[in-house]
Amino acid sequence: MNLTKTQYEILKFIIVGGINTLNYYIIYLLLLKLIGVNYLVSHISGFVISFIISYYLNCYFVYKVQPTWKKFIQFPLTQVVNMGMQTLLLYIFVQWFNISSVIAPFAGLIITIPVTFILSKYILRDA
Repeated sequence: MNLTKTQYEILKFIIVGGINTLNYYIIYLLLLKLIGVNYLVSHISGFVISFIISYYLNCYFVYKVQPTWKKFIQFPLTQVVNMGMQTLLLYIFVQWFNISSVIAPFAGLIITIPVTFILSKYILRDA
């Protein structure tokens, strides 16, 4: 099976996404369960740390581009959409649907993964 360049990038993006999700979830649970930090603060902290790791993995592994300060500054701007969507969905799932705060972050991934891929590709690809 021969993959197109875009299909290969999507596959690598999903792998990086899995790594980032694991990073996020470990940080989230450490803060939430071990330290007793509020679930929204734990979520935002986990997101920021895994976001920085995500930037470098996407540059080097997914798109094979050199990280620059310009891209590093632009990358978070596009991620505001992802962060906003994830936070809103987390709140809705926990507060409105009474889904456990331990598993609620996974529910929003179905919506946020495609959005994040498109925004990341737009920002990180060299012109």
